[in-house]
Formats: sequence, structure tokens, C-alpha cells
Amino acid sequence: MIGLLIRNSWTQLRRDRAAQVLAFIVPIAFFSIFAVIFGGGGNRMSGTSRVAVAVVDEEKSEKSRALVEALAADSGLRVITTAAAPRGSRGAAAETTLTRAAAEAMVKRGDVPAALILPPGTGAAIGSFDGAGAKALVLHDPSDPVAARMVGGLLQRAALRAASANGGFMGRVNKGPDEMMPLRYEEQAVLGEKRDSPMVAFYAAGIAVMFIMFSAAGAGGALIEETDSGTLERVLTSGLGMNGLLLAKWLYSTTLACAQVTIMFVWGMLVFRLPLVQHVAGFAIMTVFTAAAAAAFGLVLATMSRTRQQLAGFANLLVLSLNALGGSMFPRFLMSEGLQRASLIGFNAWALDGYLKVFWREAPLAALAPQVGALIGFTALFLVLARRLARRWEAA
Repeated sequence: MIGLLIRNSWTQLRRDRAAQVLAFIVPIAFFSIFAVIFGGGGNRMSGTSRVAVAVVDEEKSEKSRALVEALAADSGLRVITTAAAPRGSRGAAAETTLTRAAAEAMVKRGDVPAALILPPGTGAAIGSFDGAGAKALVLHDPSDPVAARMVGGLLQRAALRAASANGGFMGRVNKGPDEMMPLRYEEQAVLGEKRDSPMVAFYAAGIAVMFIMFSAAGAGGALIEETDSGTLERVLTSGLGMNGLLLAKWLYSTTLACAQVTIMFVWGMLVFRLPLVQHVAGFAIMTVFTAAAAAAFGLVLATMSRTRQQLAGFANLLVLSLNALGGSMFPRFLMSEGLQRASLIGFNAWALDGYLKVFWREAPLAALAPQVGALIGFTALFLVLARRLARRWEAA
């Protein structure tokens, strides 16, 4: 009898595609994603994934230029020393040398995670060991805790190389790098310095987007239940039609998702001092368009599934995979550049970027145009796809 029960269980599993997905495909997909993130594909020190840093040489001496050249030659850094010339500027030059203000603005916009300022006196400070000269300044975005430390460490290596090219450190050339600090520097956060809980918005956005995707999939699953109960057939013959039915389901899921995100952010405001009131306009824009995209995504999952079990399998596989890549589970700034670009295939990555612009970077509403445009595009694509997949119910 026991053997018969075991055989029956395996037979049921063989016939249930959704159960097979949950048992075998989902674990493999997650293993592959995190293996790429934490393996060689996500190593920021690899040759293909370097930390971008804006470097401003305010001293412009021979020593400071040698230091910048050593930084540029380091395989762990992608040094940026120029920026595009302002529109309407005269002259043929397409780029201008970075200034301190321009480098700080790049960090605030999220163009680079850190900027290195070499003030006057930096050249004298290299290898002085007596406190002489000026300290270098590392401006950084505290939402990326790795970049500033990495820039500081690689700055010391570059200082060693620059000093070696200029004759060494006052007879200390035989010392190991760990026995000396060739250039003093200090760190300064340019974002979140006035907030009690600067990372709350970062986490709230990631968790909210992930869970409204699950909720949208569950709400869209009502279509499957209505098909099984015969309600769908009666609705289609009532004059509403499939277009009206899908529109109603989409609008309901959208309002539900808006309510979920709003409650989570209000909770963050009341308990964790999230500055919701100061950014309510940007929050409203991102929430409406994110909710609309998530609701349309849920309709696609529902219309491509024939049973609730299949819907659960698709939802677990796609929602969890997209959120692992999109930044809800693991910060995108710790991924390789290739993975960061690949994560933009999911609408949730665009949504998270928009929320971070609102709450973390305090960007103007116009700066949300790329994220809002992408979310509108995803919403339209999902709605068209759901409508095409729903034809099977009309044919039946």
C-alpha cells in the first residue's frame, strides 16, 4: 500500500506542470540568479565591473596629475574627469573639466556612487606622514556603502604608485603598503545626512513593489475561479465583453495596489519618520503608474494560467526572479554593470529607481519622466498581451 501511494504521488506530480515548476524550476532559477550576483558576474572588482568615480583635480600639479593617472590605470575604477559641455555654450569643446560642484551633482543624481576631490595641497600630502598638506575628500552616496570604502582603498594604492613614479616616500620605498597611509582622506555623505532614518524609503519601496506584484497576481486569479464556476461565461454574454471585464479587473487591481503602497508608506512615516508629506506629489505619481503596471502584469499571469496551481507557479517564478534582479532583495548597486542593465527588463526596477529619485535623491518631478515613461510602456504591453491571451475564453 505504501508503495502504491508513493507511485500515485509521483504520477500526480508528473501530470501537474505547476507543481513541477515550483519543485524544480524555481529553485534552479533562484540559484542561477544569486550565483551570478554573488559570483564572478557580480564582483565589482572584476575587470568588467568597475566602480565609477568622478575625480576633480583642484591642485593641477605634477604630483596630483600623476595620482589621477594612477587612479585611471587601476582596474577597479572607472575614472571620470570631464562632463558634457552645457547646452548653448560657445566653442568646439564637447566636454569640460569636472568641478567640485559638478561632481557633487553627479553623486546626488546617482550618475556615480562617489566622487574624489583633490584640493590644493594634495601633492604635498602624498607620503608626508607628518600631517602636512590637505586631505582628499570622498563625496559619496550612503545608499551604496561599498563604493566609498573601495574608492578610499584604491586611492591609497594609486598614491603608492604615484609616489613610486616620483622617487618614493622619503626613503620608505621598501615598506609594504600596509605599513603606511600614503594619503589621508575624509568621507562626506551628500545625501541623507539630515534624516533620522535615511534608508527607510529605500527598503519601503523595494518591499512594497514586490508585494503588490504578488497581490496583483492573486487578484487576477479571480478570472480562473470565475471560469471554473461558470461566472465568466455569464459575464461575457451580458454585453460587458472581454474588454470591459479585463478593464474592470485591471482598475480594481490598480486601486488595490495603490492602497497597499500608501498604507506601507504611511506606516513608514508614522513609525520610522519617512518624509512622505514632503514628497507626496512624487510619491503619488510613482505609486499610480507602478500600481497600474503591476495590475497589468497580474492580468498577464492570470490569462496565461489555466489553474490556480499554474498561476502560483508562474507568480513565484517570475515575481521572485524579477525582484531578485530588480533590487527588492539585493541592492542593484552591488551588482555588475551588465546585471544592472539586464535588470531593466522588469518594470519593478524602473519603479524602484523612481521611488529612490523621489525620496532619496529629492529629484524634481520632471526627472521622473524616464521611469514613468517606462512604466506606461510596460502597462500597455501587459494589457495587450493579456487581451490576446484571453481570447481562449471567448473561443471556448
